[in-house]
Amino acid sequence: MKSLGIEGENLAVKFLKSSGYKIIARNYKTPIGEIDIIAKDGETIVFIEVKTRTDDSFGYPFEAVHTKKKQKLKKLALLYLKKQKKECPARFDVLSIYKNYGKYEIEHIKDAFEV
Repeated sequence: MKSLGIEGENLAVKFLKSSGYKIIARNYKTPIGEIDIIAKDGETIVFIEVKTRTDDSFGYPFEAVHTKKKQKLKKLALLYLKKQKKECPARFDVLSIYKNYGKYEIEHIKDAFEV
């Protein structure tokens, strides 16, 4: 992972913890892909995609979570939940981080798309 991505994910974890989330896993890898962060928000398992950008020439960070990426995240989440062998509420969040002149803007999009 490139340093901007690592920096963004580290910032995301701090932000989530300060918002009361319990971090379960980072960079959860499977044969078909990776989930950036898995956390608990109360009783809900939250699958979090982190996108970090330094400019908007390719759009805002959250716009990089396109249909194909959403489908892949859904499959990864189902694999994770199946492996855990327990049913619980789940949702997908996107953390959009924009670094501009050394300052960060964080947009937390809860329940960004349907499971």
